Amino acid sequence: MEDQFLHLETPWNEVRERIKENNIDLTDEDLDLQPGGENELLSKLESKMHKSRDEIRIWIESISSNAPQAG
Repeated sequence: MEDQFLHLETPWNEVRERIKENNIDLTDEDLDLQPGGENELLSKLESKMHKSRDEIRIWIESISSNAPQAG
């Protein structure tokens, strides 16, 4: 299995909260991301959301890039 890395423009805590706002079926446990744990996170979400790993990665990265920036 190829390693998947998320390219986030926003800190994970903010991205996680936006994901929970958009998908109420996902819990904090589902969205727990440990350093270097992208593969584990994507596997959990792949199973729970019934989407491909690439679809989930693109979705998470799009949420990250669309999150409001502090300023």
